[in-house]
Amino acid sequence: MLGGYRCSAVTSETTVPVAADSSAADAETDTDATPQAAAKPKLPPGARAFIDWVVVVSVALLVAFVVRGFVLAHFVVEGSSMYSTLETGDRVFVNKLSYRLHDPNRGDVVVLHQLSGASERDLIKRVIGLPGETVEMSNCTVLVDGRILNEPYLDPDVVTPTDCGGDYTLDGVVPDDHVFVMGDNRGGSQDSRVLGTISEDDLIGRAFVVFWPRSNWQWL
Repeated sequence: MLGGYRCSAVTSETTVPVAADSSAADAETDTDATPQAAAKPKLPPGARAFIDWVVVVSVALLVAFVVRGFVLAHFVVEGSSMYSTLETGDRVFVNKLSYRLHDPNRGDVVVLHQLSGASERDLIKRVIGLPGETVEMSNCTVLVDGRILNEPYLDPDVVTPTDCGGDYTLDGVVPDDHVFVMGDNRGGSQDSRVLGTISEDDLIGRAFVVFWPRSNWQWL
C-alpha cells in the first residue's frame, strides 16, 4: 500500500508538471503565432494618399471630358455682331444638350459651327424664324409671317433706322429642320440674310449665360 501510494504519488508529481509545461508551451506557441497570422501588409501613408489623389483626379478628368464633350461648353465672343447684348471678350456657357432634347425656340442665342462663306469661325446669333415661317425686314422692323416681331433685346442706340442692314425678304419659308438667325447688331451682322437659313445640325447649342467678365454677367 505504501509503495503503491508512493508510486502513485511520484507518478502524479512527475506527470502534472509535464502537462502544465506542455500546455504552457502550446499557449506560448499560439500566442506567438496569432499576431503573425493576423498581420497584413500595409501601404505607407504617403502611398495611400498618392493612390487616393490619382483616383480623384482620374474621376474628375473623366467627368470633365464627358461634360465638355456632350453637355457643356464655353465660347469666347469675337466681333460685334451681337452688340450690345454680347461684346468681344465675353465668355458664355453653351448647353450642348438643348437641341437634342427639344427644338430651337425663337429668341434663343445659339452658337453655330463654322459655315461656308462666313468670316467668323464660330458664329453666335439669335433665332428669329422657325420652320415653315416667312421672314422679312422692312424699315428696320422684322416681320415673321407678316406680324411684327417684338424684340426687347435690341439696343435702340445700336439698331437705328439708318443702321440696320436694309430691307430683306426671305425667299419662301424657313425649311424643315432649319432656323433663320440674325445678330442683335443688325447693321454689323453676317447672318441668315447673307448665309441663308441654318440647319439644326449646325447648331452647337444654346448660349444661356455670360459668366465672364463679371461686370457683364447676365442670363441670355
